Amino acid sequence: MIEIQSELEGKHFDLFKLEQLLKPLGYSIGGNWDYDHGTFDYKIDDEVGYQFLRLPFKAIDGQLDSKGCTVMMQRPFLLSHKYQRGIDDHAEIGNASASFNQFQEPVDKDASFPEKYIEVGRSLVREVESALLH
Repeated sequence: MIEIQSELEGKHFDLFKLEQLLKPLGYSIGGNWDYDHGTFDYKIDDEVGYQFLRLPFKAIDGQLDSKGCTVMMQRPFLLSHKYQRGIDDHAEIGNASASFNQFQEPVDKDASFPEKYIEVGRSLVREVESALLH
Protein backbone atom coordinates (compact mmCIF):
# COMPACT_ATOMS: atom_id res chain seq x y z
CA MET A 1 0.00 0.00 0.00
CA ILE A 2 1.30 3.43 -0.96
CA GLU A 3 -0.39 6.50 0.53
CA ILE A 4 -0.74 9.65 -1.59
CA GLN A 5 -1.18 13.00 0.15
CA SER A 6 -4.14 14.89 -1.22
CA GLU A 7 -6.14 18.08 -0.87
CA LEU A 8 -9.18 15.77 -0.61
CA GLU A 9 -8.30 14.69 2.93
CA GLY A 10 -10.81 16.01 5.44
CA LYS A 11 -13.18 17.44 2.81
CA HIS A 12 -16.90 16.74 3.21
CA PHE A 13 -19.22 15.66 0.39
CA ASP A 14 -22.76 14.43 -0.05
CA LEU A 15 -22.20 10.74 -0.88
CA PHE A 16 -24.78 10.63 -3.69
CA LYS A 17 -23.30 13.73 -5.39
CA LEU A 18 -19.77 12.40 -4.89
CA GLU A 19 -20.73 9.15 -6.57
CA GLN A 20 -22.29 11.05 -9.49
CA LEU A 21 -19.03 12.96 -9.99
CA LEU A 22 -16.66 10.00 -9.65
CA LYS A 23 -18.45 7.33 -11.70
CA PRO A 24 -17.93 9.13 -15.05
CA LEU A 25 -14.21 9.30 -14.20
CA GLY A 26 -14.07 5.49 -13.92
CA TYR A 27 -14.52 4.99 -10.15
CA SER A 28 -16.80 2.46 -8.54
CA ILE A 29 -17.84 1.92 -4.95
CA GLY A 30 -15.38 -0.60 -3.50
CA GLY A 31 -16.67 -3.89 -2.18
CA ASN A 32 -15.29 -3.37 1.31
CA TRP A 33 -17.76 -0.74 2.53
CA ASP A 34 -19.72 -0.80 5.75
CA TYR A 35 -22.42 1.48 7.18
CA ASP A 36 -19.88 4.02 8.42
CA HIS A 37 -17.01 3.83 5.90
CA GLY A 38 -16.18 2.80 2.35
CA THR A 39 -14.03 3.47 -0.69
CA PHE A 40 -14.19 4.49 -4.30
CA ASP A 41 -11.86 2.36 -6.40
CA TYR A 42 -10.23 3.01 -9.76
CA LYS A 43 -8.71 -0.07 -11.38
CA ILE A 44 -5.40 0.99 -12.87
CA ASP A 45 -4.43 -2.41 -14.25
CA ASP A 46 -4.89 -6.13 -13.75
CA GLU A 47 -1.28 -7.21 -14.15
CA VAL A 48 -0.88 -10.45 -12.16
CA GLY A 49 -3.75 -9.37 -9.91
CA TYR A 50 -5.28 -5.93 -9.63
CA GLN A 51 -3.78 -2.51 -9.04
CA PHE A 52 -6.16 0.12 -7.65
CA LEU A 53 -6.26 3.72 -6.58
CA ARG A 54 -8.50 3.66 -3.53
CA LEU A 55 -10.28 6.78 -2.24
CA PRO A 56 -11.43 6.00 1.32
CA PHE A 57 -14.16 7.91 3.12
CA LYS A 58 -16.12 7.71 6.33
CA ALA A 59 -19.66 8.74 7.14
CA ILE A 60 -19.93 11.82 9.33
CA ASP A 61 -23.67 12.43 8.99
CA GLY A 62 -25.94 9.43 8.48
CA GLN A 63 -25.18 5.93 7.25
CA LEU A 64 -23.87 5.08 3.79
CA ASP A 65 -27.10 3.35 2.83
CA SER A 66 -29.30 6.32 3.80
CA LYS A 67 -30.33 9.36 1.78
CA GLY A 68 -28.40 12.54 2.43
CA CYS A 69 -25.34 10.87 3.93
CA THR A 70 -22.32 13.17 4.25
CA VAL A 71 -18.86 11.65 4.08
CA MET A 72 -15.37 12.87 4.87
CA MET A 73 -12.59 11.91 2.48
CA GLN A 74 -9.46 10.27 3.86
CA ARG A 75 -5.96 9.83 2.41
CA PRO A 76 -5.96 8.06 -0.99
CA PHE A 77 -3.70 5.08 -1.49
CA LEU A 78 -2.48 2.64 -4.12
CA LEU A 79 -3.19 -1.01 -3.50
CA SER A 80 -2.29 -4.23 -5.25
CA HIS A 81 -4.05 -7.59 -4.86
CA LYS A 82 -2.37 -10.66 -6.36
CA TYR A 83 -4.52 -13.71 -7.04
CA GLN A 84 -3.45 -17.28 -7.59
CA ARG A 85 -3.90 -18.70 -11.04
CA GLY A 86 -6.08 -21.75 -11.62
CA ILE A 87 -8.54 -23.33 -9.24
CA ASP A 88 -8.91 -22.11 -5.68
CA ASP A 89 -8.15 -25.06 -3.38
CA HIS A 90 -10.28 -23.58 -0.61
CA ALA A 91 -13.39 -22.70 -2.64
CA GLU A 92 -16.62 -24.08 -1.23
CA ILE A 93 -18.92 -26.08 -3.46
CA GLY A 94 -22.67 -25.61 -3.58
CA ASN A 95 -25.16 -23.24 -5.16
CA ALA A 96 -25.60 -21.04 -2.09
CA SER A 97 -21.91 -20.67 -1.33
CA ALA A 98 -20.97 -20.33 -5.01
CA SER A 99 -23.06 -17.18 -5.32
CA PHE A 100 -21.00 -15.56 -2.55
CA ASN A 101 -17.60 -17.24 -2.95
CA GLN A 102 -17.11 -16.94 -6.68
CA PHE A 103 -13.71 -15.23 -6.54
CA GLN A 104 -10.38 -16.69 -5.52
CA GLU A 105 -8.76 -15.69 -2.27
CA PRO A 106 -5.87 -13.26 -2.79
CA VAL A 107 -2.42 -14.79 -2.60
CA ASP A 108 -1.16 -11.47 -1.23
CA LYS A 109 -3.72 -8.82 -0.22
CA ASP A 110 -0.97 -6.23 0.27
CA ALA A 111 1.23 -7.11 -2.67
CA SER A 112 4.00 -4.73 -3.69
CA PHE A 113 2.76 -2.07 -6.04
CA PRO A 114 4.39 -1.91 -9.51
CA GLU A 115 6.67 1.13 -9.69
CA LYS A 116 5.45 2.02 -13.19
CA TYR A 117 1.93 2.80 -11.88
CA ILE A 118 2.84 5.04 -8.94
CA GLU A 119 2.93 8.22 -11.04
CA VAL A 120 -0.31 7.11 -12.74
CA GLY A 121 -1.89 6.96 -9.27
CA ARG A 122 -0.62 10.44 -8.37
CA SER A 123 -1.99 11.79 -11.64
CA LEU A 124 -5.38 10.20 -10.94
CA VAL A 125 -5.47 11.87 -7.51
CA ARG A 126 -4.73 15.25 -9.11
CA GLU A 127 -7.54 14.62 -11.61
CA VAL A 128 -10.01 13.87 -8.80
CA GLU A 129 -8.87 16.93 -6.84
CA SER A 130 -9.47 19.08 -9.91
CA ALA A 131 -12.92 17.58 -10.51
CA LEU A 132 -14.07 17.90 -6.90
CA LEU A 133 -12.30 20.96 -5.52
CA HIS A 134 -11.60 23.43 -8.34
